[in-house]
Amino acid sequence: MYLGFLFIYFIALSHGATIEDDNYSVYQGYKIIEVTPESNKQSKILEQFHEQQHKVPSVIFLSSTKLLNSPILMLVPPESEIELQSVLKSVKLPFRIIDDDVVTSLREERSENSRRRTPSRMDFESYHRFDDITEYLDDLSKKYPQHTALVPVGKSYEGRQMNAIRITDNSESRSTSDRKVIFIDAGIHAREWIAPATALYVIHQLVENFDSNRDLVKDYDWVILPVVNPDGYEYSHTKERFWRKTRQPNSFACIGTDANRNFDFHWGETGASSYACAETFRGPKAFSEPETQALKQILESFEGNCKMYLSLHSYGNYLLYPWGYESTLPPTWKDLDEISMAGANAIRSATGTNYTVGSATNVLYAAAGASDDYAFGAVKIPVSITMELSGAGSGGFDPPARKIKPFVEEAWIGIKAMAASVTKKY
Repeated sequence: MYLGFLFIYFIALSHGATIEDDNYSVYQGYKIIEVTPESNKQSKILEQFHEQQHKVPSVIFLSSTKLLNSPILMLVPPESEIELQSVLKSVKLPFRIIDDDVVTSLREERSENSRRRTPSRMDFESYHRFDDITEYLDDLSKKYPQHTALVPVGKSYEGRQMNAIRITDNSESRSTSDRKVIFIDAGIHAREWIAPATALYVIHQLVENFDSNRDLVKDYDWVILPVVNPDGYEYSHTKERFWRKTRQPNSFACIGTDANRNFDFHWGETGASSYACAETFRGPKAFSEPETQALKQILESFEGNCKMYLSLHSYGNYLLYPWGYESTLPPTWKDLDEISMAGANAIRSATGTNYTVGSATNVLYAAAGASDDYAFGAVKIPVSITMELSGAGSGGFDPPARKIKPFVEEAWIGIKAMAASVTKKY
């Protein structure tokens, strides 16, 4: 009954058409509302609403969780605000407006990022555009040829070259084809800027501080793809800050697919929408996106050698392992839990920040067709973990530039601990 109210009260707005705007004016009048479910019944209402979001595409979930008393954020357009508040009151869901002027907040974020940016240098005081990231990887491969190599991965829908970087210790003159691999990616979801920033910080530590981190590459190569969704990432920098999907057009005049619902492992099942305008649209078929095809191919090229797949996302402070398509745990879940806990414990000991550890479906939400399930179930990588990083800013996905360095440094502590656990176990 409550869901019926939800669906009746909302005004549907097809979100996703290309808008030529460089000042985020698409968000004029938008607000961010924080909802906090206090009972299992309230949590279930929101979970069902999120799963059927295609019914109300004007409201965008910026976060979701199954944990009670944990806030969930919604990005709400002005034409839906009154109806949303009425519905939330009718089901007694506690809520508050945490940002009543989203467009101004986003413009302030952009202004701060511009002020803090250092031209011609990779720093962790500002967010960097895709071309700058590409140039940084290229520069590292030229400056440190004994330890790094560019790995062309493929091209995005809009033709951007996607490159990973392979970091190795060739001191023993062994063929890299025989070495075990830790694979990290980031930026599957466009708006999660802190994820590519974290991937870049890992690269920086392993390459530019190589001697300090040599033990981490003694037995393992690291392959890092800092931006899986470059088209969406660029679009979120210039047009729609909270854009999530890829940029390939689909039906119903909507654009983009949720790349993290597009992998061919239980594709199209729970937590993935068949509605093309939805934020969690699974795509017209598995691997419909050139970006997910590229990630598939590079993961499969390391089949047998890759022992850990780590996908960086934001936000919420979670370390999640399979399965994402169902609540049942895999037979090796204790190994996955042990390695995830190593990361969580290291972070908590160093900074006091708490990361929740568990399977994706059980502690966050179902997400069939995700890259971590595919890596674990199809490519048979024994350790597959999604790290949902710390959030900040009014929408969670928009930490101000001054937060980048502490966030990436904190994440690096956990990543090092998990990598050490993996190298010991495998």
